[in-house]
Amino acid sequence: MSEELNLSNLSPAQPRKSRKRIGRGLGSGKGRYAGRGIKGQKSRSGSHRMPVGFEGGQTPIDMRLGKLRGNTSADAMPIGPFRTYSQPVNVRDLEQRFEAGAQVDPDALKASGLVRTLSVDVKVLGEGELTKKLTVSAHSFSKSAVEKIEAAGGAVVWLRGFPAEAGKPRKKKKRKTAPSPEVDEVELESADEVESANDVEESE
Repeated sequence: MSEELNLSNLSPAQPRKSRKRIGRGLGSGKGRYAGRGIKGQKSRSGSHRMPVGFEGGQTPIDMRLGKLRGNTSADAMPIGPFRTYSQPVNVRDLEQRFEAGAQVDPDALKASGLVRTLSVDVKVLGEGELTKKLTVSAHSFSKSAVEKIEAAGGAVVWLRGFPAEAGKPRKKKKRKTAPSPEVDEVELESADEVESANDVEESE
């Protein structure tokens, strides 16, 4: 049988514990060092908000381990961690979504649901067939896509400028050499005569 509830045995449903009050002087029971001990990293402010992988100040393990070779610099685009991304759109999708004579640009592609966002470049690929005359504006095109759009009577507009043709060797610049000074034969002969005259005087 349960005990009768009265004011003498009344208690909260969940035990309550008063919070720790630090920085309230020596009489609070947590004075002087405020429960942090003496010196060290854990006595400093912000010591409990260290970044993931922090190893107490020593060199982290990801920096101590050897690195694999590969394309890891910004100069290695579009491969490596700095690779570029684009949203692909095929010419067959343009055939289905747009009418002949339409102006196709990233805004129109997003409105038609072919691309998700305008913050990523759009590349038109040549998968499928195109029979409608369209003016397509995109950041890049595949070679087959350009051929099919132009074969249908349409036009291609490069939003980042027409790319330079790859594979062409660069012409080496010829170094300009200073012209050699032309010496007259008469001056050389006169110089030889002076030397020979000096030799004769020294022998006498």
